[in-house]
Amino acid sequence: MATGGHISTELRINDRIRVPEVRLVGPNGETVGIVPTDQALKLAQEADLDLVEIAPQGKPPVCKLMDYGKFKYENAQKAREARRNQTNVIIKEMKLRPKIDSHDYETKKGHVVRFLKAGDKVKITIMFRGREQHRPELGFRLLQRLAEDVTDLGFVESAPKQDGRNMVMVLGPHKKKADAKVEMQAAKESRAAERAADQAAERAERDAAHAAGPVAAKKERRRSENLDPEIDA
Repeated sequence: MATGGHISTELRINDRIRVPEVRLVGPNGETVGIVPTDQALKLAQEADLDLVEIAPQGKPPVCKLMDYGKFKYENAQKAREARRNQTNVIIKEMKLRPKIDSHDYETKKGHVVRFLKAGDKVKITIMFRGREQHRPELGFRLLQRLAEDVTDLGFVESAPKQDGRNMVMVLGPHKKKADAKVEMQAAKESRAAERAADQAAERAERDAAHAAGPVAAKKERRRSENLDPEIDA
């Protein structure tokens, strides 16, 4: 018996359906019942539709009356849309030293926060050098501290483990990449709207000040007319 051949994923339709009878489903999903295959084919021809075997494992197989060309087209469209909406998982990497100073730690943590907010995984690598290799607990504590500092944004997907001279931990984001992109776009649009509103308010204030300028200057001159007593003398 030959093995390893290609298995077709195409549905059997019309004359390719060679079982004696089928469980027939109408074009709108209604159950017709068990009918001889030749009768089902006749119904398909009368309705200008195809007889499509949708559940070959059934006893008897389940067949449906449908426009098979339209069915294949719609499925291809759905698959294309799914591929377009699919987001690839990106793993960012951040390297730290076990004796990192506070300023550098905050900078590195800021990058990790940004990556997690964007929906990306982050691989944290602690690099040991010289005698530091005999103090793995320093790296472990640093990784624990970082995981706790970003717990609102991510979780430990891969616990700290020694990898040669390095210690590695992977953080996963709580939010999916697609959701993170939507939120970041919404935040960007909100900031743009706020800037536009502030600029509009500034322009309105400048226009109001410009319009009131000549009037204010004229009133100022009127108030100063009688300040010199010799004028009334």
